[in-house]
Amino acid sequence: MKTTTHSEALHARPATEVAEQLGVDPQRGLSTGEAKARFERSGPNEVPAEAGPGPLLRLLRQFHDPLIYVLLLAGVVTGLFGGYVDAGVIGGVVALNALVGFVQESRAQRALDALSKILPADATVLRDGVARRTPAVRLVPGDVVELVAGDRVPADVRLLEVRLMEVDESALTGESVPVRKSADAVDGNAVVADRAGCAYSGTLVTRGWARAVVTATGGTTELGGIQHLVATAKVGATPLTRKLARFSRQLSVAIVAVAAGAFVLGVVRGTPVPEMFTAVVALAVGAIPEGLPAAVAIVLAIGVVRMSRRGAIVRNLPAVETLGGTTVICTDKTGTLTRNRMTVTTLAVAGRAVSPEEARECLVAGVLCNDAQLDEGDPTEIALLESALAAGLDPEAIRAAAPRTDTVPFESETRTMTTVHGDVGYLKGAVEEVVARCEDELVTDGVRPLDAAALDRVHRELTAQGLRVLAFARFTPGSAPVFLGLQAMQDPPRPEAVAAVGACWSAGIEVKMITGDHAGTARSIAAQVGLVDEAASARVLTGAELAALPEAAFDETVAATQVFARVSPGQKLELVRALQRRGHVVAMTGDGVNDAPALRRADIGVAMGRNGTDAARQAADMVLTDDDFASIEAAVREGRSVFDNLRKFIAWTLPANIGEGMVVLVAILLGVTLPIVPVQILWINMTTAVFLGLTMAFEPTEAGIMQRPPRPPKRPLFTGALLRRVVLVSLLLIMAAFAAYQAQLAAGVSLAAARTSAINVFVGVQAAYLLSCRSLDRPVLLAWPGRSRMFALGVGLTAGLQLVLTYVPVMNTWFHTAPVGAGSWLWVLGAAVVAFLVVEADKLVWHRLAARLQVSPGPAAAGRRVR
Repeated sequence: MKTTTHSEALHARPATEVAEQLGVDPQRGLSTGEAKARFERSGPNEVPAEAGPGPLLRLLRQFHDPLIYVLLLAGVVTGLFGGYVDAGVIGGVVALNALVGFVQESRAQRALDALSKILPADATVLRDGVARRTPAVRLVPGDVVELVAGDRVPADVRLLEVRLMEVDESALTGESVPVRKSADAVDGNAVVADRAGCAYSGTLVTRGWARAVVTATGGTTELGGIQHLVATAKVGATPLTRKLARFSRQLSVAIVAVAAGAFVLGVVRGTPVPEMFTAVVALAVGAIPEGLPAAVAIVLAIGVVRMSRRGAIVRNLPAVETLGGTTVICTDKTGTLTRNRMTVTTLAVAGRAVSPEEARECLVAGVLCNDAQLDEGDPTEIALLESALAAGLDPEAIRAAAPRTDTVPFESETRTMTTVHGDVGYLKGAVEEVVARCEDELVTDGVRPLDAAALDRVHRELTAQGLRVLAFARFTPGSAPVFLGLQAMQDPPRPEAVAAVGACWSAGIEVKMITGDHAGTARSIAAQVGLVDEAASARVLTGAELAALPEAAFDETVAATQVFARVSPGQKLELVRALQRRGHVVAMTGDGVNDAPALRRADIGVAMGRNGTDAARQAADMVLTDDDFASIEAAVREGRSVFDNLRKFIAWTLPANIGEGMVVLVAILLGVTLPIVPVQILWINMTTAVFLGLTMAFEPTEAGIMQRPPRPPKRPLFTGALLRRVVLVSLLLIMAAFAAYQAQLAAGVSLAAARTSAINVFVGVQAAYLLSCRSLDRPVLLAWPGRSRMFALGVGLTAGLQLVLTYVPVMNTWFHTAPVGAGSWLWVLGAAVVAFLVVEADKLVWHRLAARLQVSPGPAAAGRRVR
């Protein structure tokens, strides 16, 4: 996919021809009158913001969700029965969800605004033969501009004259080092990163000077094309949002159907309509899990806090859970997998790699033939100084001992730099240029004729590893230079990134590198961090190769490739879409403007906080404060823990809610007095959801969580295993509550006391089941996740509240309860112990059965490499 319009072919034409086509004299620029006329035709040079829905509509859309309907219904019913506090809590949850969704949608507009801020305020323009500072917004195609170090390029331009110019295009193309520019034309099929004769809006001039003609402004620039991609990239619902919506629809239908059936049955059997209506409302109140959205919000919020401690700032709550379900991470290279700092990794003298001691003269040359300081200057030259420092040399002392007396700056034509220090000079530059001037080379015991074959061999080996290689020579005036050696450098991988990539593979998460850098560099880094087994056999697809792929083979080829290089912003977006079409949950990382469209489209976009652009941060769901891939792996771990805790809460709350509803339903079917009335159900729901269920949000991460494969993206929240558990625990709750209720009536206690016993049994069984839910799949005593103060505090507070409900007179009046004797509490203890043992036995049986079965990988794992 291409992002430019009429300026595409201009990089392939001679600069004079481009100026002629645009109707401008490069030495005088446009006239004031002509510039004004063109401005009226082309409009202002600014990235246009595409209008979206207004704030009110975006806010109202947040309430259009089945789960919100269930919540509102629960709130209304709860309020009708006097549960004003509970109704207020539910209303607060609805408002919070709407606010979070509103803020999330507003991020798209902020991402577009951030793009427009990249453009400079002013530019130096040649008009009527006079250079003047002009607002950049007034530039038009055909304007002649002058650029110097420190300037931001104000529009897309074709370079006319160039003097030692380098441009940092990393935000636009992903290139890790500043790009050298010239006025030369390049191949018409060259991608943006390889167009040496052009410069693009929003990039930064780091060195030199140039005169250029504006070829595109505003929305027709490369930056404008990216803005359009961001504006049109559709944001899909997160897996959790989709699953909750589906679950809430299913639950709503089931509750309405059961309630309607029970109402009809009761009326047919002769129960008065008002009484039947009260019973059905009690059934609905019991079955609706009004605590679920609050629990989801709290669990996610706690995950956000935990992630922030690991350097990951989450911008919207559902992104926390999405991370846990990630099946593919598409990562940028520069600054994420690497240090974002050029470092000399290999020294070569006399045709072989050597130690720093053997390359001392080469290191000295790197210090003297150098314009940088350790903390300022060209990244390549800083790397040379750091290389000498790491070898034990003192750059400042070396420079003081050999002060510079003359300099020939780097020239793009010769690709070399020369410095003179009294009676000795040094030469630095491209290997072929330096070697062409040398006849001899320095060796350990003196000087010998240059071994060109050995030098060529080591040079090819280093460049094949994606290294940037510089050659060094020494000379005395009037004599040919003596070749000193090579220094090869790259932006090296972060050590912690290597371990993090390995952890992702162990967790069944595929990692793909998508970079704008050169293929060789990408291949080398991929091998070093473990994305591919070895660089020599690694397949790297370039942007040009992607563009040539037939549509039918695109998705399959993308899935089978680990490394992509020299890709455009539109292609990054297409890569994300291709993976999503194959059923993957995609996390995308990036730091540049060119990453913004893909960050916005991915299931979760991860931007760099330290070196990233505002456009990337605004388009992303999560920002890494340390720009480190290891933080992504830690965030995935936390995301899995969050989803585990959500599963635990759902597995705990559904049997409780369904059990409450079924107790009422069974009473209706049997034609007996309700063992629990609606206001008592509200009490159980309000207290246990807060003081028992929400303790699941604080559960520690279970051991081995990153050794599990990712859960299949299409697996629903309500799985077969969960259904089995819900049925089992619901039956236990129904039997325990009815048994206690009937036993107390048989013992001659009042109806209020019998109902109080049923309430206490219900809460006691829920507390016992909560202990079992600390590990869903294995017996909790075998997979003890560790001590939880919140669990102990929650159980203690719930027990205290039940004592208050049972023995405080005002509570007896409000909730129709009564004091009970010791026998009633024995029922509570016995029911809790039996329920716990039954659930644990069920888990043990199914765990052993699952261990004996050979389970094939799910569809999300298909094609994933085993490492």
